[in-house]
Amino acid sequence: MTNNSIFCIFPYNHKGQWVFDDPDVGLLREPFVSGADVIIDRMVESLENPEKGFTLLFSSNPFPGFQLELEWVEKELGGNWYDSEALGMGGWLCPALLKYFTEAPNRIYAQFKNKS
Repeated sequence: MTNNSIFCIFPYNHKGQWVFDDPDVGLLREPFVSGADVIIDRMVESLENPEKGFTLLFSSNPFPGFQLELEWVEKELGGNWYDSEALGMGGWLCPALLKYFTEAPNRIYAQFKNKS
């Protein structure tokens, strides 16, 4: 786990699935599944070629420019379910979430940007 308060990853599409690599925490092609992938689909609609990669900033605290707020619902199978009231949908974040936080945060704030 790192000490940052805002984290940055670069998801991309691999064989039809949203994944990301983060060698700093030992992750390679870590997939977004069970609704988290559908949330990403919605959030990157206006980005340029997101399948080739985009910037995803996230934090347990609001930050200037955040576009999505996820609220913790419950723990299941080592991961955690989160809902987006604004989108009317939810998704499961796998145990890799704990590579960034000591425990699942009550809220996650995110920003989706073109990769520069």
